[in-house]
Amino acid sequence: MITYNSAVITDDCSGAVQLAAAAVRRDIESTCLETDKKGVDIALLQDSGVKKECFRISVHNENEVKRLMIGASDDFGAIYGLFYVSKIFLGVKEFWFWNEQNFAKKEGYPVPEDFTYESRPFKVKYRGWFINDEVLFDGWIRDKDPEMPWRMAFEALLRCGGNMTIPGTDFNAHKYKKLAGDYGLYITHHHAEPMGARMFARAYPELEASYDKYPELFKGLWEEAIEDQKGLKVIWNIGFRGQGDRPFWIDDPAYDTPESRGKLMSDLMLVQYNMIRKKDPEAVCCMNLYGEIMELYRDGYMDIPKDVIKIWADNGFGKMVSRRQNNHNPRVYALPDQKDDGAGANGIYYHASFYDLQAAAMMTMLPNSPEFVASELSQVFEKGADDFWIINCSNVKPHTYYLQLISRIWKGETDSGNIEAFTHGYCDDYYGFEYCSEISELYKKWPEYAISYGQHEDDHAGEQFPNHGARILACAFIAGFDRKDPEYTDKTPELNWLIEADTLRQQVVWLLAKYEEGARGYKEYLEKCLAVKEFIESDGAAHIAEQLENNLIIQVKYMYYSYLGAYHICRALLKCLDPDSKDANGESFIGAMEETGEGRTIDYLSAFYEAGLARKAFYEGYQDMRAHEHGIWENFYENDCEADIRQSYHVAESLMSYLRVLGDGPHFYKWQRHFQQGAGGDKVHLILRIKAHLTDLEVWELMDEANKKY
Repeated sequence: MITYNSAVITDDCSGAVQLAAAAVRRDIESTCLETDKKGVDIALLQDSGVKKECFRISVHNENEVKRLMIGASDDFGAIYGLFYVSKIFLGVKEFWFWNEQNFAKKEGYPVPEDFTYESRPFKVKYRGWFINDEVLFDGWIRDKDPEMPWRMAFEALLRCGGNMTIPGTDFNAHKYKKLAGDYGLYITHHHAEPMGARMFARAYPELEASYDKYPELFKGLWEEAIEDQKGLKVIWNIGFRGQGDRPFWIDDPAYDTPESRGKLMSDLMLVQYNMIRKKDPEAVCCMNLYGEIMELYRDGYMDIPKDVIKIWADNGFGKMVSRRQNNHNPRVYALPDQKDDGAGANGIYYHASFYDLQAAAMMTMLPNSPEFVASELSQVFEKGADDFWIINCSNVKPHTYYLQLISRIWKGETDSGNIEAFTHGYCDDYYGFEYCSEISELYKKWPEYAISYGQHEDDHAGEQFPNHGARILACAFIAGFDRKDPEYTDKTPELNWLIEADTLRQQVVWLLAKYEEGARGYKEYLEKCLAVKEFIESDGAAHIAEQLENNLIIQVKYMYYSYLGAYHICRALLKCLDPDSKDANGESFIGAMEETGEGRTIDYLSAFYEAGLARKAFYEGYQDMRAHEHGIWENFYENDCEADIRQSYHVAESLMSYLRVLGDGPHFYKWQRHFQQGAGGDKVHLILRIKAHLTDLEVWELMDEANKKY
């Protein structure tokens, strides 16, 4: 039996192994009742006969002292072996922390006396997470330990069999690389920060970021990065991008042809490569074929040293084609043409989470199906891109389902043919066997409700689609509304990637249909989720119902409120952009009209009311999200600043104010008189006011109350 008294013996082991052993000791204390019963000890054994990163487990009995022995030839093998013991015997799963796994303590956990197990090598050589756009980690501190989110992320990565990380974005990558090294992980780098060097614009903010003008300063930053990472296990990412995650020629327009751009990048990669190899002849280097670089490489403008790992990237939605950047979406195939051992090593940068200000998912799960993901990754294996997988995991918690799927694929345990079994097993792991069938059905529905916005199989929308889309429409309307000829108000070019249109009205009409579909669909999905939650609660399993709420239902709610708010933004705008439409005037309950140049009228009051409904939906979504911050998750969602449903309700408020200016200004008494009791009414026009001005929200609340009476 493994009991509370079982020791984890790690004599002469490295600090990284000691951290894993301490985690397993914590697992024992979390799953075992305190007892007098002696338990079998868990001990590590150096075994040169075990393959690299693998482990062998067996029960040893010497002088009637039994030990569960983990044999390994390196640190990773020992770490993976320790976490395997915890998972198999104690039931502590990979995402126990992130999914709030519940432990019912027992006196002990039996270990068969003839137990043996030997792990297999991984299908991917270097595999790990890019903790990117980790905005939810900011301000979320547990036990006054700012490193806690990072410790839990690195531990979960190791439990998943990872061995590599980009430990954060920008400042965080520099701040937490040593901590990642303490956990034994390889360090690699963001494609916007080659070699992990400081950005030129940060180091020399007063200078133009031009390599031609300041080559020695750039080289100095690269030398500094090499020195700064001494003592860490590094996979050196080489390359050259602009100051931030964008092409360098935006900062240096002298490079105005593909030839000149490709040549500079190729030359500088060779400089970096030689600098690294001078310090360490055995160093491993990689480079990203990402965005614009993919096009340069495919068109033959890039020369890459042969032993540098080429990292091919998906488009942010799981499809192995180049990403859309603003309105440019070439969808260049992003895998090597064929497996060729003589062509050098290949890997991938793959997104379980993505941020694009258009349609991506960061606060919620990838909107494409696990079957789709597994199929794409099977093609990655077919093309031989199995040397390096870096997975964008963002803030970890919203993405555990897909992160566990991908880790099972890099272990060789799951493929596109057994996704249903994977989903059932995932729900069994975190919710228990009794309810896993009902809950797995809910997880399977996640991609079914994702809105399709384009012609490609991966064109499914995350939460940024309703939030950024609605804000783009509202801002374009406020900035450019043509009051005399509203239906010909200019379109916003920011939506050219989505729809070909001549006017803002056409863009709003198209998006209204999508947002209405989303609001209706996610409402239906939410009702199904809440019915399962209610069933589980009525069955006396409140803790499992709470897990379901915190892991899945919160995401469905985020999507529902986002689409509902975006739908009402569109309705508000249409009441102004298309005055004669049935949708615009069909539900007006007060005549607060303005004539257009053609004698038509615009009902600003009804538009104001719709904008208030949008504000209400976004606000309720934000409040619901923050209501999930309990216990260890206090302040976790406070810095939702990328999809940012909070900003959506602020923009809706701005739209309300703009519409009130148009329809009720400059004196702001007509609407108030109509709705506020004792304000004078709208039949008698007094020279003096008799009530103080109401805020936009106060006016809207009176309208809402009145509207509910009819």
